[in-house]
Amino acid sequence: MDTLRIGIVGAGIMGRGNALSLSARPDAVITAVTSRSAASAEQLADEIGGRGARPEVYPDLAALLASGSVDAVVLTTPDDVHGEMMVQAAAAGKHILVEKPMTTSVAEADAAVAAIRANDVVAMCLFNHRWVPAYAQAHELLADLGEGAVAYARKDDTIFVPTEMLSWADRTTCAWFLSSHDIDLVSWLLRDQVRRVYATARWGKLRSLGIDTPDAIQIQAEYSRGAVATFESAWIYPNTFPTTVDSYVSVIADNGVVQLDRQRESVVLARPDAYTYPRNMLQRVMHGIPSGAYADAIAHWVDCCRTGRQPLITIESSRDVTAVLEAAHRSIETRQPVEVS
Repeated sequence: MDTLRIGIVGAGIMGRGNALSLSARPDAVITAVTSRSAASAEQLADEIGGRGARPEVYPDLAALLASGSVDAVVLTTPDDVHGEMMVQAAAAGKHILVEKPMTTSVAEADAAVAAIRANDVVAMCLFNHRWVPAYAQAHELLADLGEGAVAYARKDDTIFVPTEMLSWADRTTCAWFLSSHDIDLVSWLLRDQVRRVYATARWGKLRSLGIDTPDAIQIQAEYSRGAVATFESAWIYPNTFPTTVDSYVSVIADNGVVQLDRQRESVVLARPDAYTYPRNMLQRVMHGIPSGAYADAIAHWVDCCRTGRQPLITIESSRDVTAVLEAAHRSIETRQPVEVS
């Protein structure tokens, strides 16, 4: 197909981010929008219309899929509703880009994979970190450093995220929201799969604010070839921290170590009221054109939809991230190591 017609499902922060990344593409056009909030959907449609043709607004996903106006959908809804929507979209023969995590249960992930493969549609979970240049370079460097031994990945957010940015923080956890990125990334860097996990969590600060979700989760993971990894996530940093997210990855192999620190992304900004490190690796607008790893990942998916090629991130590998996290949350409940399905 010459131009991919896309429907945006979800009009929150991620819906707008995806729409921005798609807005400047000559090979894709946003033709439809839907959201639980009709007002938010109309607002997003107006924003998109300000950069080109205004998409049609539909009351729900079923109406959008039945409209005949889209070839693909971008699912940017809360974590816990991705699975059913993927099945619906695949059954309608639509290509799928879904925000991470793919689903929050293995059963839903397996149903989605089955529907995607049965209907021969292109689907990808938007683990955009694989397009961060330093991470992609690390993947190449680690190929020459021997067997992976130890990995550590930290992704911690300021308290702004669960208290202000997300209205549904009590329906997910910091591990689902943050460590899903790192589990996909580290597994890709190690070229291996997690087989067993032991996880612990801490509740307190957010519960005191009426949000029933853990403040922090730590996952100890064992890989099939013997490497061990720690995945740390928390979202109670003070809002005075210079970035919304604090991200760091280290991989030790038999013949070397690679460290990736994304706290500062080249720019330091000092103002009378704050000292910050502006983010630019994932999303930025350069000379009026959306760019960065986010836009690059979406461009890859668009190309796969148009050509029929399979994405770099297979839907099966994203299912495996869900399996690791489901096992980790079961470990938190049982206080025992859990095998990953």
